[in-house]
Amino acid sequence: MFNIERWQEIFDTIRKNKLRTFLTGLSVASGIFILVILLGFGQGMQNGIAQEFEQDATNRIAVWTGVTTVEHKGLNPGRFIELENEDYDYLIKKYEDDLEFKSSVYRIWSGAATYKNENGSYRVEGVYPDYQFIENASLTQGRFLNYDDQDNYEKVIVIGQKVYKDLFTEGGSAVGEQIQLNGINFKVIGVYTDPGGEREEQRIFLPLSTSQRVFNGGNKVRNLGFTLQRQENFAAALQQSITFSQEIESFLKERHIVAPEDPSAINVFNTLEEAKRFYDLMAMIKLFFWVVGICTIIAGVVGVSNIMLIIVKERTKEIGIRKAIGAQPLSIIMMVLHESIFVTAIAGFLGLITSMGLLEIIGPNVEIDYIVNPSVNFQVAVTTVFILILAGALAGFFPAWRAARIKPIVALRDE
Repeated sequence: MFNIERWQEIFDTIRKNKLRTFLTGLSVASGIFILVILLGFGQGMQNGIAQEFEQDATNRIAVWTGVTTVEHKGLNPGRFIELENEDYDYLIKKYEDDLEFKSSVYRIWSGAATYKNENGSYRVEGVYPDYQFIENASLTQGRFLNYDDQDNYEKVIVIGQKVYKDLFTEGGSAVGEQIQLNGINFKVIGVYTDPGGEREEQRIFLPLSTSQRVFNGGNKVRNLGFTLQRQENFAAALQQSITFSQEIESFLKERHIVAPEDPSAINVFNTLEEAKRFYDLMAMIKLFFWVVGICTIIAGVVGVSNIMLIIVKERTKEIGIRKAIGAQPLSIIMMVLHESIFVTAIAGFLGLITSMGLLEIIGPNVEIDYIVNPSVNFQVAVTTVFILILAGALAGFFPAWRAARIKPIVALRDE
């Protein structure tokens, strides 16, 4: 029931102790403020990491080779391992039911591209049609490569948006135009954009078969790329990708006579495994943020409890008089609790509004490495404030209970 006299008492007490009330409220508000800001930046870090992984297919497995570092079966270290078409053909046949997209890659690092009076040096990659989805590329003009291009050794290319901007300075459609790569004419059939930005858009794709024939690649490939069929949950997908990664690494090491313990000759990168490491780290960071924020809130709540004890001590004689003229213990408890809850609630919501407002203003403009748009779920933030209010009530209860147990005769003697 609303009791105007009770509220008048609360406001009168606050007016008499402005500084004390302000400092108590500040400690509570700062606790909520710090917690919400920490949670916001925790979410921002998660957004940033998710954005990094969106640059390619989220379940991508990439394979590349290096130089052997361990002697094996009489072969000295220092051999450069080269993958072949047969490696790729064997793997896609063996794991046909598990694979979603697949492609091998033949790469030329510095391909000289010329169109009319413009020229530039770009990475040229011979790939299969599935590579569009492995790279998470989107077409802005024309189409991507298809299997007819691959089977017929077509001299067609798909260029990145950065290549398009460099060579087609006058704009317009690039589809159907002829570009020279290392002096050989190729027809542009598409322009793509990549979530990875300009670094990923400085590439030119052509059919793998064409690249091997035109650039004397023989049956050699530089990389292998795969994505696996979707699973019911992340744990199942992770286990499938780890098993697949281990099996192809073992197969390639055996086929190319590489020691099982050699760390660099055959390299397999699993984005799901890498994602798990990042997300496990993020979970630990978020837990740390929660602990820091909650400890700050606890410090504020302890401050509220101490202030209530001081208030009870100051009003001991008043409480004794109230009890002497018939005040019930419950009314004494509620008198103290109301003030504790009021201060905690007002300070908590002020801290919440300030922190949410700050995140709303600066959040969309924050885009640094691994931190993008820090924000916090409003429902989580409000729930935190209500938990804080409950804690404030608990903090005020013990001083209130102490006040209710004061004997009138003892209270009236208090100086």
